[in-house]
Amino acid sequence: MSSRRANKSKDIKVVDLFCGVGGLTHGLILEGLDVVAGVDNDVSCQFAFEQNNSSKFIYKDVSKFSSKELEELYGDAPVKVLVGCAPCQPFSAISKSKAIGKDDDRNRWAPLYRFIKLIQDTKPDVVSMENVPDLCNTKKYPVFADFLKSLSVAGYNVSYKVVDVSRYGVPQKRRRMVLLASRLGEISLIPETHDKTNVVTVRETIGHLENLKDGEVHKLDVLHRSSRLSEMNKRRIIATPKNGGSAKSWSDDLMPDCFKRDSGKSYMTTVYGRMRWDDASPTITTHCTTLGAGRYGHPKQNRAISLREAALLQSFPEYYQFDPPEKISMVKTARHIGNAVPVQLGRVIGESIKRHIETHRATARRK
Repeated sequence: MSSRRANKSKDIKVVDLFCGVGGLTHGLILEGLDVVAGVDNDVSCQFAFEQNNSSKFIYKDVSKFSSKELEELYGDAPVKVLVGCAPCQPFSAISKSKAIGKDDDRNRWAPLYRFIKLIQDTKPDVVSMENVPDLCNTKKYPVFADFLKSLSVAGYNVSYKVVDVSRYGVPQKRRRMVLLASRLGEISLIPETHDKTNVVTVRETIGHLENLKDGEVHKLDVLHRSSRLSEMNKRRIIATPKNGGSAKSWSDDLMPDCFKRDSGKSYMTTVYGRMRWDDASPTITTHCTTLGAGRYGHPKQNRAISLREAALLQSFPEYYQFDPPEKISMVKTARHIGNAVPVQLGRVIGESIKRHIETHRATARRK
């Protein structure tokens, strides 16, 4: 994955709602888009966003971010783009087997409804949203049906699809819904760039990093640090075969009680496992440096992956700074990394927007 930056477009201005530490923003910037500001209600994201993107971080809940403020950020830009990844907690907090009705507490969906209102008021030329795949189920989540209808009424051409980001060069199996909408004409995500024969692998992404013990911090890279394991978890990771092994190889004395129940047998292949060298990693979450939270064991070393490895698997460049060295935290930084839009997916969205605008301009010149 190249971190080469395209030349900055002077006439396309972007605002990133729910920006976090700037994964989406950084991908757009690498594609030459001018992200003038990011908006988020988590002030702990400010350092990373501003340090790496030379863009303004607005510490504010999007519900209190006004259309006037948004218009002022755009100024007289010829092309205005609004992007965002609304928090997905509502989708994880609700039973996936339960339908959500229109009469549900509207506050649960406030971020998406606010996103709709800002679009209606300011009418940006292009809109993009990245979110969890389940949101596409409009019967279960009427808020998305409302979102689509509002875009259509406002004159937008809309496309959306669920993608596995490993098919776009992210070294991670992660399914996300990506929506693109434009007032300029039809718009869609660029075709997939990878398939199962050329997926970017864990080995390619983290194989060059120096060995690390559990609980150790690398002396030259403060982000290359791993969680300290309990004595039991040390025994478990040692007993887990290298390169993709799982708890199926453990002796009974290593099994947690939950594994011994019929309902817990599936856990034996989904948690405490090791990543495979020559495949994309599992989905990087906010608990990605915790051995028992998923298949987050290093393929070879007896530990969970480090913060640096997690960031690389999220396609953050090695130069990306998440906090001053003395403020790096296993819990906070893992949350920042896991919540981010992969930078490479940001680049794909940015390239899709650029191609769309260039096509629209070429068509307009021919008329």
